[in-house]
Amino acid sequence: MFISTMKVVIPAAGLGTRFLPATKAQPKEMLPVVDKPTIQYVVEEAVESGMTDIIIITGRGKRAIEDHFDRSYELEHRLMKSGNTEALNEIKNIASMADIFYIRQKEQLGLGHAILCAKKHVGHEPFAVMLGDDIVVNDKPCMSQLMKVHEQKDHASVVGVETVPEALISRYGVIKGVKETDDVYQIQDLVEKPSAENAPSDLAIIGRYIFEPKIFDHLEKTGLGANGEYQLTDAMRALCKDRRLYGLKFTGRRFDIGSKVDWIRATVELGMERADLAPELRPALEKILR
Repeated sequence: MFISTMKVVIPAAGLGTRFLPATKAQPKEMLPVVDKPTIQYVVEEAVESGMTDIIIITGRGKRAIEDHFDRSYELEHRLMKSGNTEALNEIKNIASMADIFYIRQKEQLGLGHAILCAKKHVGHEPFAVMLGDDIVVNDKPCMSQLMKVHEQKDHASVVGVETVPEALISRYGVIKGVKETDDVYQIQDLVEKPSAENAPSDLAIIGRYIFEPKIFDHLEKTGLGANGEYQLTDAMRALCKDRRLYGLKFTGRRFDIGSKVDWIRATVELGMERADLAPELRPALEKILR
């Protein structure tokens, strides 16, 4: 596997209010999809893309994320004694798959601020951002698809985009762009959460990004928005005025685990793809649908 020197920033400090009361005492990024926490899927995608230097932005009450990616010697000992080598190897791999560092976002000042917290650790090189509650499933990892465009476009910034239904467009940042190929757009402008009638396109930005370090300057310049948060969309709008910014219509299935419906959909779809679960799950689902 190709190993990239590009660092990955995973913002995971949000309060997860859309999933209360489940997220009152556990991070939303630790919500299980089948039998793995959401954020593990994200870290695995980064590793499969060749990125092993990962910075997770956490906050108060997020200790479970750190514990999950740490060694658990007592558990390992019990699994070894019981002869459960499959589970033993799996949890050992979780702790060794990447070099993971943690930065605490001390104030809830938005996604832009969470990314800004990583500035000193990222340095002056391009870096990736992967949202901790967005899962993308595909044989070719979504982040590796972005990396390819980033390299083809002389290391310009690239964001993942997908077509969304008109009824959902107001949930996303939406791009205005010029189509260069079947799946690549040069972005001219962005609108945050527009109404369907005011949206410049049906292409919404999802939680995968590669940024030039210039994004930090724009985040600092735009500062706090009207709602008291650093808006990443505002910084990206400024970035595309003086630098090139591309949108890639990636291939793969995306699940927004911040959405209860998508969380259930992810569990059902990915569960149905498991040889150990599908034989029992299929008849149960058929019975429910009848």
